[in-house]
Amino acid sequence: MRKILVALGTLAVFAGILWANRLWTAWQVNARTARFNEDVENLFIALQKFKEVVGAYPLGSNAEIARALQGKNSKNLIILVGRKTELNEKGEIVDPWGTPLRIYFSDNGVLIRSAGPNRRFDDSTVAEADDFIRSN
Repeated sequence: MRKILVALGTLAVFAGILWANRLWTAWQVNARTARFNEDVENLFIALQKFKEVVGAYPLGSNAEIARALQGKNSKNLIILVGRKTELNEKGEIVDPWGTPLRIYFSDNGVLIRSAGPNRRFDDSTVAEADDFIRSN
């Protein structure tokens, strides 16, 4: 009987650890998702202000866009909105998971894409796709 109680206790502790791990992981993903949403809103504002003052959205790669917002543009204009933008070692704007954002422009809007928690850009046919796509 004692062996059964020890086995049940061990199973209960193991189940509790698994449950706590799942809660912790979900909390981290939710916190990073909220930070991503805030960062993207700030980036939309910055890009719109840049367009209003300079006359067009910044051109080029992610790193070139980041440099343009930091003052390397025709008007030497620095755009600061929200908290400090996270950059990687290449000077690219990254999402909360450390992956460079993909930024696309049209005449009137911006589309920003994040690879999400799995850190790879998936297409919509992948069952576990977790990319975030936001536009203004």
